[in-house]
This record gives sequence, structure tokens and C-alpha cells, in this order.
Amino acid sequence: MSQEKRVIVALSGGVDSAVAALLLRDAGYNVECLHMTNWEDDGYCESAADFQDARRVARQLGLPLHRVNFSAEYAGQVFAEFLTESRAGRTPNPDVLCNREIKFGTMRRHAARLGADYLATGHYARLCAVDGQAQLMKGTDSSKDQSYFLHAVSATAFEGVLFPLGAMLKSDVRRHARAAGLANAEKKDSTGICFIGERRFREFLARYLPVETGPMKEPGGRVVGEHQGLAFYTLGQRQGLAVGGLSGFGPEPWYVAGKDPETNTLTVVQGAGHPMLSQNWLAAEAAHWINEPPGAWQNGAALRCRAKTRYRQTEQPCSVLRTGSTSLEVLFEAPQRALTPGQFVVFYQGERCLGGAKIVAAEMRDLALEAAG
Repeated sequence: MSQEKRVIVALSGGVDSAVAALLLRDAGYNVECLHMTNWEDDGYCESAADFQDARRVARQLGLPLHRVNFSAEYAGQVFAEFLTESRAGRTPNPDVLCNREIKFGTMRRHAARLGADYLATGHYARLCAVDGQAQLMKGTDSSKDQSYFLHAVSATAFEGVLFPLGAMLKSDVRRHARAAGLANAEKKDSTGICFIGERRFREFLARYLPVETGPMKEPGGRVVGEHQGLAFYTLGQRQGLAVGGLSGFGPEPWYVAGKDPETNTLTVVQGAGHPMLSQNWLAAEAAHWINEPPGAWQNGAALRCRAKTRYRQTEQPCSVLRTGSTSLEVLFEAPQRALTPGQFVVFYQGERCLGGAKIVAAEMRDLALEAAG
């Protein structure tokens, strides 16, 4: 690879982006690194530690490191939406917005200003060109595939993007890091909110949203406890409910099954197999297709594909029907657990990620009646 091809690698401080920089350097690219600070609202020390890790890696690899602060952009384009969705009782996914608005929006434009021919990240996903357009494909490591979080990025924003880890297993990434003696070779993967870090979620969110307590009821209407605010709970949640030992109820654990913002009521049910925890139909809005919308969806016919509604889920067979210019509904062949408004349903055909939409409602429907209708 010609030394004239300049690559800016988004160097987070984690092992994945470090190995991405290592591989591109060894492949002969002219590599420079870019570390973003996107959160500094409360002086949380994790971002400072990440920068120090990124600086050590860049020094080890002999690569220049740029540092940039996108905190204002993150606050306005990602965190503000996160709070709006939370206030409405939904469960947002800020990682999806962060990828669209910051990593492949603001950061991509900044890399271009630095003269980059390519932008590279440590995502576990692949890109392939078809008819001159980038198509997003799942990462080879199914346990790390991040196409779910990338579904809202457009094909044009993927132009000039490299995913060096897309065809690799995580174990191979660790092996490369150890062999190169990278300082962060054993650093654990981040599982917190994008750029905000790992927190006690309820305590963190309470700094930005008022604590509005309300009744916690079982489906029959009996109050079984008090919730601390609908924003602090998600459908299917078991931990943190503080319900138990009630007369007239068995020993099975309780789960969140519904949220009603109008009455500020949290509905809880007993048992992981309770029917209220499963739905086979959802409505979604703000549909985004990475490339051209599938022909069936454009023509008003049912699109047969697979979809998942959570990152760690295996794609499930479904039918997708267009209900408006950017709205749709999805009918799954089998019931799905805790379909959650605010989260995203993401569509796949084989290895290819087609795009996705934000869930706004879900319920269990009678498939026989659907077929008859």
C-alpha cells in the first residue's frame, strides 16, 4: 500500500482501535490517530484515562496523535435526544445516534479537514462495494458484530471508511495486541453508554431528570410497590424493583412489563415466561435504509427478511410492511421478548444489514386473524 494514502484512525484508548492502527500501519498506510473527547460534563475520570491509554499506544506505534473535543456536538446531537426519549418513558440507544452524528458525521468531516484519504475505526463490521456504493455487512465474529449500532449511517458516510477488524475474531485482536506489546492489550471492553462510560445508571440519569415516583402495579391493578421514575426502568428488567414477599403472590421474580407515562404507572409481572413479556408485532418510525430501500418495501408489498431488536439478539424471521413514508410495522414469526419503544429494530438479509427504524409500539397479535385479514 502506498505511503501516500493517509488514514486517520479513531483511537479510543481501547484494544480494538489500537489493533486497527497497528494493522494499517503494518499494511503500509500513512497512519495518524485521532482521539475524541465527547463527554466532560461532570469531570468523570474515565475519559482522561482513555486519552492516556491512547497516547501510550500511539507512542508505542510511532504514530502522531491528534486530540479533539466534540463535547458540544455530542451534547446537542446525542445526549439531548437521549434525555428527550427518557423523559417520554422510552428506552433510547445513544450508541446508534453517536455513530451517525459523531463518529461518521462530525469526526469524519474533521478527518477530511486533516487531509485523510480514509477514516478507520475498530468496529466489528465489514463494508463491501456494490455498483459503486458501500454496503454494510456483519462482522465475522458473531459475538462482537456491531452492525446493529451502525444501521443508521448512510452509504455515503461509509465512503472512505475502513474497518480493519471486520473479518477478525476478538481473540485474534487480543493476540495481535499481545504480540505487539501494546500497553492496553488486556484492557477490558467498555460496556457503558457511548462516551459517557460505565455508571450506576439510575444515579447518573437522576442528575438530569426529576425523580417522579409512582405506583408499581401488577396486571390486576394491585399496587405492589413504588417506582422511582419511569425513565429509570426498561421493559423486561428484573433487577432493582424491590418487590417481593407480598401476600397472595408466589416466589417468582418480578419483571417490568409496561410503562404508562399518562398515569406514571409501572406494570410488573411475575415469572420470566409471563405472556405480557412477549410480543410478535411492532410499529416503528424514522426508517433508515443504508442503501436504496428494498423493492418490496417501496412497492407496498411485505418485505421478508430477518431482524433483531437488541444488540445481543440473533436475527429473527419477520415480515416488514410500509405504513408511511418513513413508518413501518414488523410481524415476527415467533414472539419476541420485551420489544421496547425507543430501541431499534434492525433488518438483515443474510450477512447484509439493510437499515432499521425506531420502535414506538409493540403488542401480541393473533397470526391467524392477521392472515385472514
